[in-house]
Amino acid sequence: MIEIEERGNIALLYMAHGKVNLMDIELCDAITQHFEMLEHSSCQAVILTGKGKAFSAGVDLSRALDEGTSYMDVFFPAMLRMFEKVFFFPKPVLAAINGHAIAGGCVLACGTDYRIMADGGGKIGIPELLVGVPFPTIALEIMRFNALPQHFHGLVYGGSTHAVHDAANLGLVNEIVEPSDLIDYAVKTAEKMATIPVPTFQITKKQMRLPIMERVQAAQSEISPVVQQLWSSPEILDAIRNYMAQALQKTKD
Repeated sequence: MIEIEERGNIALLYMAHGKVNLMDIELCDAITQHFEMLEHSSCQAVILTGKGKAFSAGVDLSRALDEGTSYMDVFFPAMLRMFEKVFFFPKPVLAAINGHAIAGGCVLACGTDYRIMADGGGKIGIPELLVGVPFPTIALEIMRFNALPQHFHGLVYGGSTHAVHDAANLGLVNEIVEPSDLIDYAVKTAEKMATIPVPTFQITKKQMRLPIMERVQAAQSEISPVVQQLWSSPEILDAIRNYMAQALQKTKD
């Protein structure tokens, strides 16, 4: 599910979970656990990437529909823990985006400190509202943190997915490289970030993310329970079902 490769003081985490690394309880927990382990290891930077043709195509909606509310009640907090662990991780984290990064996959990529995407390697975007699900506060704040301000509302409300060069213009991607160079370039970039003195990097990252931490904490008592309830409600599950049916029809047309 997660494969680890060490390149000197850089840890590469490869998501290897099915064809497109769909997010489910097991993948979210595995990512969280590996980041917890790496936080206390000697590695100085982490690169997150995917095996196959996708970084991550987002939440496993079929499983959500098949297993219903009881599954969603466990999956939803597991997903939030993963986003928070990656976004607030005290060491440099880079995303080597090898293919599609859709919905939760886009949020996960944007939760890193620096995003490098393979040219022609797929699309990236956040179609959550088109699917019918509301954004968890941490996911929305991660996107607000990275998207260029003039494009943030369009990304959220429009729900489009974007090719790599368009994504760079929107603020979703920092650099574009040839697919064959993706990992080596990400390692070189991570090595450069790892030369920053640890205390300096940590306090700077904390300063940059402190307003988001405060907003996430403020939402925990009122907004977050409502969002979780909606994710597992019959109405939203029906919306997901309709979205998937429409997507399937488009593939047949």
